[in-house]
Amino acid sequence: MTERKPQGPRGRGPRRRPLDPARAAAFAVLRAVSERDAYANLALPALLRERGISGRDAAFATELTYGACRSRGLLDAVIAAAARRPTDAIDPVLLDLLRLGAYQLLRTRVGEHAAVATTVEQAGIEFDSARAGFVNGVLRTIAGRDEASWVAELAPDKSQDPVGHAAFVHAHPRWIAQAFADALGADAGELEAVLASDDERPQVHLAARPGVLTAAELADAVGGTVGRYSPFAVYLPGGDPGRLAAVRDGAALVQDEGSQLVARALTLAPVNGDTGRWLDLCAGPGGKTALLAALGGPSGARVTAVEPAPRRADMVAENTRGLPVDVVRVDGRESGLAPGFDRVLVDAPCTGLGALRRRPEARWRRQPADVPALTKLQRELLGAAIALTRPGGVVLYATCSPHLAETVGVVADALRRHPVCALDARPLFEPVDRDPAGLGDGPYVQLWPHRHGTDAMFAAALRRVAQ
Repeated sequence: MTERKPQGPRGRGPRRRPLDPARAAAFAVLRAVSERDAYANLALPALLRERGISGRDAAFATELTYGACRSRGLLDAVIAAAARRPTDAIDPVLLDLLRLGAYQLLRTRVGEHAAVATTVEQAGIEFDSARAGFVNGVLRTIAGRDEASWVAELAPDKSQDPVGHAAFVHAHPRWIAQAFADALGADAGELEAVLASDDERPQVHLAARPGVLTAAELADAVGGTVGRYSPFAVYLPGGDPGRLAAVRDGAALVQDEGSQLVARALTLAPVNGDTGRWLDLCAGPGGKTALLAALGGPSGARVTAVEPAPRRADMVAENTRGLPVDVVRVDGRESGLAPGFDRVLVDAPCTGLGALRRRPEARWRRQPADVPALTKLQRELLGAAIALTRPGGVVLYATCSPHLAETVGVVADALRRHPVCALDARPLFEPVDRDPAGLGDGPYVQLWPHRHGTDAMFAAALRRVAQ
C-alpha cells in the first residue's frame, strides 16, 4: 500500500484523527487480504500480537475483520448502489474503508456517528478532503436504511431464484450456495441453515494427543469443554490457542473435530492382518498425521507422511515430533514408495468450501474455474493411493468440501477405474452415526456445520480388492 502522509496544521486540510487501534488493525488486515491475498485468520492474530492489542479491542478488531471479509459481496452490492458506481471504479483503499464502515452500519451495534466519522477521518488521512467527502456521502446513504431494506432492494427475487436470494442474504457467491444445495440433495431446504452457519464465529477445537492426556484433562487445563463426538476433542471458549501450554508443548493440536473424526475413521476401518504400514498421502500441515501416529503407535504402526511443499513438510515434522512418522518430501502422485500399505489417508487438496466459517475471505477468493483442476488432482492422488494399498487394505478419501465434483464424483471415478469397492463409512464415524442429526443414507459420510458443529468434511472408505 502506498504511504500517504497525514495532513497536519501546515497542510492544505485539517488535522485528522487516525483510526483507533481496533479499527486500524481491521483495516490493515482488509488491505493485506485485498493487496497480497493474505489469510485473515493468520494475519489478524499476528497483527494483534505485534501491536499489543488485547481484550475488548482485540474482540472488536476480530469482529470487524472477519465480519467484513465474510460479508464482502453483500457490502459491495450496497456500496455500489449507494455510490452509484461499480466497486471496481472505486480506489481499492477507499473500497476497503467503505467496507469497514458499511459493515459497522449494517451488521453491528456501533453508532452511526462513530462508524461514519472514524472512516471519513481515515479517508482524509489516506487521501484528501474531497475523497473523504465521497466516503462520508456513501456511508450516510447506507446509514439511511437498515440491512433488511437494502436486501429487499438488491437481492434476487426469492420466488424466482431462491438459491440466489439465499446466497445474497447470507453473503455467499451464488455458485457456492448452489454447490451446497446440490450436496444437500433432498435436504436442500437446509440451505439457509448451512449458509448461516458459515457466518457464525466457530469455536476453536483442540485435539488431545492420545497417550499424552485425555480430553477431560485437556478441558480442565484450558477451561474448555469435552467435544461432542471425537474422544479427543475439546471446545475452547475463546482466546489465542497458540498461547496454551498444551499446544506449545505438543500435547494438543488445534484441529477441527471433523478432521479428528476423519483420521480416527481410518484407524477403525476393518483390515485383516494389519502390518502397521500406514500412509498419509497429503500430510501437511500434519494434524491428522499426528493423530494417526498417536493412535497406531502403541500397536506398532508407523506412518509415512507425504508432503511436497517444503514449509508444510516442515510443519508435519514439527507437529509429529516424537511420534512414529517418516516425512517424505515428494509429490504424492509420483512418490516412488513401495506398495503394500495397510491403511492410506488421502485428505486431498480441495476448494475448502466446507471450512468457510474458519477462512472468512475464502468464499470470495475461490472461483468455479478452480474446481476442474482440483478434481483432476484429486483423482490422480486417489489413484496413486489405491496403487500403494495392498489387497484387503483400506483407503480413506476425504475433502474439506461438500462440492459433489470433489466428493462423490471423484469416488465414482475411482470405483470405475481402480480395483476398489466402497465400504459403509458411517460406522467408522461413531458416535456421530447414532446422533439424531445423522449421516444420511451412506455409504459415504458428509458432515455439516449446522448439524454437527464441524467443518463440512466428506469421507469415503474404499477397500482394495485383488485384481
